[in-house]
Amino acid sequence: MKVLPRFLILLVPALACVLAIPAPAQVRDHDIQPEDYFDLTTLGNLAVSPDGLWIAFTESRWGNGKEGRSSDLWIVGTREGAARRLTFDGFGGGSCVWSPDGRSLYCLGRDRAGREAPPHDGSTQVWRIDPVAGTRQAVTRLDGGVESFVLAPGGDAVLFTATEETTDESWSALRKEFPDLRYGHGVRDLTRITRLDLGSWREKTLLDPDRVVWDMALSPDGRKLALITTTDNELIFKEGWSRVEVLDLETGATLTVADESWRRDHKSPYGWIEDLAWAGDSRALAFSISYDGYASQIWVAEEAADRWDLQRVERPGLATYAGALRWRGEGRTLCYLGEEMGRVRLLGTRDVGSGAQGPTDILTEGDWVVGAYAFDRRGKMLAVIAETVTGANDVYAVEGPRKLVRRTDSNPQVATWKLPRIEHVSWTGGDGETCWGILELPPGYRDGDGPLPAVVELHGGPTSSTKYRLRLWIYGRALMASRGYALLSPNYHGSTGYGDAFLEKLIGRENDIEVADIAAGTRWLIDQGIADPDRIGVMGWSNGGYLTNCMIVAEPDLYAAASSGAGVLDMVIQWGTEDTPGHVINFVEGLPWEVADHYRQASPLYGLDRVRTPTLIHVGGSDPRVPPAHSKALYRALHHYLGVPTELVIYPGEPHGLTTHENRLAKMKWDLAWFERYLLGKDPD
Repeated sequence: MKVLPRFLILLVPALACVLAIPAPAQVRDHDIQPEDYFDLTTLGNLAVSPDGLWIAFTESRWGNGKEGRSSDLWIVGTREGAARRLTFDGFGGGSCVWSPDGRSLYCLGRDRAGREAPPHDGSTQVWRIDPVAGTRQAVTRLDGGVESFVLAPGGDAVLFTATEETTDESWSALRKEFPDLRYGHGVRDLTRITRLDLGSWREKTLLDPDRVVWDMALSPDGRKLALITTTDNELIFKEGWSRVEVLDLETGATLTVADESWRRDHKSPYGWIEDLAWAGDSRALAFSISYDGYASQIWVAEEAADRWDLQRVERPGLATYAGALRWRGEGRTLCYLGEEMGRVRLLGTRDVGSGAQGPTDILTEGDWVVGAYAFDRRGKMLAVIAETVTGANDVYAVEGPRKLVRRTDSNPQVATWKLPRIEHVSWTGGDGETCWGILELPPGYRDGDGPLPAVVELHGGPTSSTKYRLRLWIYGRALMASRGYALLSPNYHGSTGYGDAFLEKLIGRENDIEVADIAAGTRWLIDQGIADPDRIGVMGWSNGGYLTNCMIVAEPDLYAAASSGAGVLDMVIQWGTEDTPGHVINFVEGLPWEVADHYRQASPLYGLDRVRTPTLIHVGGSDPRVPPAHSKALYRALHHYLGVPTELVIYPGEPHGLTTHENRLAKMKWDLAWFERYLLGKDPD
């Protein structure tokens, strides 16, 4: 296999990007404000037309007040012309695919006309869009809506999924007598798969609702439907009890891809099957297995006479699998997003099959963070959605590994922003190993301008990372630098993009090695003359909130202020109440009654008497991932028993991530005011 070179740390010169959209020079005179976040648009759902001439994509925008984000469908030429909007009013446009003749687009969408009956009742349905006229026609009219769909290769039918509630036989009488109660098990939402003929408009059930289908992919020859299934719709069943099945559409028989060596031979059984992708010859099925704490794996199942033969696809260098499996055209080049050193590129492994693989190529070289990609039918035309350190996400036509031609200008206002100076930096962390992170400095910062007030921002996951890109979001990036702070985002042990060994070293060492990484990174800021040692804050959400809790226990004199968002306090509570307990089991290496000491060591709860840092606490009132009990316990301990300056902000009805304009704005403004009070000495009133 060809070994990829280490990716560059500094920004690759302008050879990486060619602008197809001429724009007048802009004066960067705008200081970034919290409200600017809600003017940003986010792109997704790429689809390239079969002839390679057009790119369809969705654009998401924020609403006002208690509204969240809504999406609409757009189209742009691969070579010329401005982007054109096809739908309005938050219609959607997800799962967009082109018809084989390129004359129509099929997608999931919602017609919000306010009528009582589908398809105009706001339920999700399959729609057909005319990309020239911009008109749309409902393909499905299902009560309750459609979950997902695929288009038949000939364009003559759609296969769609919908859920139906079923009640198990045990205790069924009482469950049915009291249907409004919630039960631990026994009442399930199972999946029905239906084929709708687009000529006769007749429906045929392909799979009765006796299992849950999380994803499906139709083979190019139209004969086989690959499924990711579980026996229950609770998320816990997906992290270790999921399987790959193949439904023969001619016979109706279902065959399970029985060789589960990916599960049997792995250190953890708690893997998530994702990203089904058929090869062009319909004889190979690719899928990925994602783990909390371990590197994701890519597998290919090849059809034999009476079985499926599995092979694992090896990744190059330090690259971590970042999703989006696709076969290129009719060949055996398997493409996917690969993350390395803060960048995300599109990779393609040639000649995958028969237990072998060829070299891996970088299809988008340079300092890019690629979020999505799509090929035309032949695999010739490639489009990506990508970001850089100087611009927000846009659609690019890829004319070569180092020639990405921008086809949209989704956020023109960014050209007027005063941008932070963004660097990929390193220091010596836990176990004496090199750690990396993203450093943002105020616009116009010059070496020697410090020391500055600083904030250490901790990413979630932890099987994730902070990327080398411009990003304004609610957890501090871009915004803190605009207010004169230095912002360090450590990619501590357990982060993706720095090799499997670096990623997996966090297993069994939570609240230990990554705490050492973060503390060392904070002191590196001080030693470099960047941070004022008396004015450093720490913040994070989810696993970043957990680590914020860990840091104020482990380093009570290092941080003068903290913002803990949706952070774990006690690992036993987390295992017992979150929706994905395999996460905890992986990192703590066992169940509470098996390794009780491990659970205690990983829990900041038992060291709260050391905390002196003024701490702001955020949590969604309906968070299923890190339930509010953690944040409430932290608040009770600090406010009522320890006398530490503390505020608790609960966002009613919100899940793990804040969803409304109002709540996200509140989160940003509370953080800014908190750090101004305790790092800058400003009165919040």
